[in-house]
Amino acid sequence: MNKIALITGATAGFGKATAYLLAKNGFRLIITGRRNETLNVVKSDIEEKFGQKVLTLNFDVRSKEQVDKAIDSIPYDWKPIDILVNNAGLAVGLNHLNDGIIDDWERMIDTNVKGLLYVTRKIIPQMIEKKSGHIVNIGSIAGTQVYENGNVYCASKHAVHALSQAMRIDLLQHNIKVSEIRPGLAETEFSLVRFKGDAEAAKKPYMGLVPLSGEDIADAVLYVVTRPEHVNINDLEITPTAQASSYYVFRK
Repeated sequence: MNKIALITGATAGFGKATAYLLAKNGFRLIITGRRNETLNVVKSDIEEKFGQKVLTLNFDVRSKEQVDKAIDSIPYDWKPIDILVNNAGLAVGLNHLNDGIIDDWERMIDTNVKGLLYVTRKIIPQMIEKKSGHIVNIGSIAGTQVYENGNVYCASKHAVHALSQAMRIDLLQHNIKVSEIRPGLAETEFSLVRFKGDAEAAKKPYMGLVPLSGEDIADAVLYVVTRPEHVNINDLEITPTAQASSYYVFRK
């Protein structure tokens, strides 16, 4: 039977690209997201293009009640989840800490940290029971490199970085792999969300360079989850050629 991968935040960006690539490579998919109509469009398109079965779960990772209810509803033959891709995440706002908007902070912390924990906590027991599984957390170079105005977003991704290392240690005895993928500048809906729908502002971070795409990160996820059984990729940092770090970017 083909492996089953659950991908959070699969309606756009990294999650959507990962869903398509994993389906193309023979994985059965459980895709989650807040936009039910978009989820169903992705499901239908993947099933038509690749002939892979897709199960959709419509919930917000910020709500533990919704997470629990959705994951508990997974049919028996979809239960043995082999791969969890914790992709759901966002950045909101770009302010100095003293000008920060509390609602923005809570959205980032609730999604990037607590949401990841809620989903992971529900999936881990079945992986422990079968003594196998792979958790892939989508972090960011912001998880190790703090930049001006990044404050709470960077803090949330620092938490993902720490939790990825903690999961690796805690789950070692259960033969469960844990990997973190940390992208640099990538052009998806990420910037549009950060700038709250301001398309002009959302373009500025990518001016003068070729950024990463959702497909680039999907390719990294596929690589990580298809290594031999005895190989685990712990931490994979990826940037555009024009970006050396959070601080150094060459723009033409």
